[in-house]
Amino acid sequence: MIRHLVAAVLLTAVAAADWAVWLGWDQKYVEHSDGHVSGPYEAWQVVGLVAVLVIVGGVAAHLRYALAATFGITVGLTAAASYDWSDDGSGLWLVGAAAVALGTLCATGAATAVISAVSRGVRARGTAG
Repeated sequence: MIRHLVAAVLLTAVAAADWAVWLGWDQKYVEHSDGHVSGPYEAWQVVGLVAVLVIVGGVAAHLRYALAATFGITVGLTAAASYDWSDDGSGLWLVGAAAVALGTLCATGAATAVISAVSRGVRARGTAG
């Protein structure tokens, strides 16, 4: 039980740090020549963020910490997004943070469930043979 709690806390810190490395430094919106605005994040930044989380969450799930990965990553990303966006005076940052929480919970939960099932199957096949 304590190991799972420690894993969840560690994964929370990793997810928050991952946000800081990939997204936390970029706050500038880009105005294009046709007048539309994009940003502040580029696609490669989001891909980098997700790639790190897939690796970290996958390893955690394989090591039988799927629940810790699901909740730790969700809490870490939600906390980082909330901190990063909370200076928005409109209050819409809360809607964005809720979307991050729900999306991360669903995606991480599904991914860790699949990885855990595959890992269990591989382990069972290895002990049966």
